[in-house]
Amino acid sequence: MTKAIIFDLWGTIIENGVYPSPAKQVKYFLRTPVQFSEFITTFEDTFMTKKYESLKEAFEQVVTDFGLRIPDFVYEKLIGTWNKNAILSKMYDEVPETFKALKEKGYKLFLLANVDKFSYEQVNTKHKLDELFDGIYPSFKTGLLKTHKEAYFNVLEDNKLKAEDVIMVGDCIISDMKTAEAAEIKGILIDRREKREFDPKVKDFNELVTMLEEQK
Repeated sequence: MTKAIIFDLWGTIIENGVYPSPAKQVKYFLRTPVQFSEFITTFEDTFMTKKYESLKEAFEQVVTDFGLRIPDFVYEKLIGTWNKNAILSKMYDEVPETFKALKEKGYKLFLLANVDKFSYEQVNTKHKLDELFDGIYPSFKTGLLKTHKEAYFNVLEDNKLKAEDVIMVGDCIISDMKTAEAAEIKGILIDRREKREFDPKVKDFNELVTMLEEQK
């Protein structure tokens, strides 16, 4: 029986404030020729698993890791885009009510997110994430991205849970569903635009509550 739910952040709880995504815009500003799938792996590992003193320092390390040199005005664009995303971010409408319903039904709720320190602090202040969850595991604090199954194991061990007690809810098949699967945790895809093939999936959190109750 499901006792706890692990949630992703971006695209699941919070909608990005800029489009295309801030990571895609960073790649564009850096003019790096690598494919996005390769870029995002290095970028997130550099940018989202360490506690930097400033966004400038974080982007400088990204530039170094990609072997690039960029002028100062590009750093200003990178920082501006990154801050804009957090400032304009929106919580999906049904999240507060659904989370309240889930807690009333006895579920423990956890956040497992690939996120940098600066975005997290802004989004937490704006949307009060620490009031929604029983535990929060941002990658910049844990030093682990969701691609490492140890990130899931930390949630289980800290809260005395077994893999079969938990479900992962996220919007990405590769970075949410497949990574949870590697930790032997079942996943439910949230597909708000109903464009992806995965089973099980829901289009919003209202459907999630119904699905969880039917599984009891």
